[in-house]
Amino acid sequence: MGSKNKLKRFKENETFQNVVQPTREEVTKGFSLKGKWRSFFKNDNPIVLELGCGKGEYTVGLARMNPHKNYIGIDIKGARFWRGAKTALEENLNNAAFIRTQIELVDLLFDENEVSEIWITFPDPQIKYKRTKHRMTNQVFLTKYRKILKPEGLLHLKTDSEFMHGYTLGLLHGLGHEIIYANHDVYKNEGSPTEVLNIQTFYENQYLEEGKSITYIQFRITN
Repeated sequence: MGSKNKLKRFKENETFQNVVQPTREEVTKGFSLKGKWRSFFKNDNPIVLELGCGKGEYTVGLARMNPHKNYIGIDIKGARFWRGAKTALEENLNNAAFIRTQIELVDLLFDENEVSEIWITFPDPQIKYKRTKHRMTNQVFLTKYRKILKPEGLLHLKTDSEFMHGYTLGLLHGLGHEIIYANHDVYKNEGSPTEVLNIQTFYENQYLEEGKSITYIQFRITN
């Protein structure tokens, strides 16, 4: 994407009422919407996050399927989620919003028990050992998610990476968390939730064309 297009999208994002773009300082020193997201959406519906939302296909797709839940896509790359934010506005999806910030700040954006579900869709698997701290299902991130999730809150991991799938399953087993459902090839093996099968991202379609299997884990952090 050219720099002119990026700048244009950044400017448009500033005008979108469904986009929140706090500075890092605003987040770390007491984020104004923490604990108050119901006032942002103007309802008491459950809040669901998509972390690393990219173009926002899952945030928008889930919002279409479940009008009685509020969805928030989080990504540092505003020029990417511009597409999802614009689509949500065009379709009057008042239950879809986006935050431009770093994922590691997620526990500063939301209060305890404020979030009902978290979706992690096609994250970078960070395969090299020295990148372990950046894997979005490592123990540090799981602790952050636990802080903001309701006690029975669900997490979803959908990925084309066999490494990420296996790493996460092993970690969850080792830490004693509850694995509700796991599938190493959602389009060949039956049983995956509708949201997993009926929403496909731009990159997911590319992975499928390359013959890659798409995996999925639904789990709950229990301690």
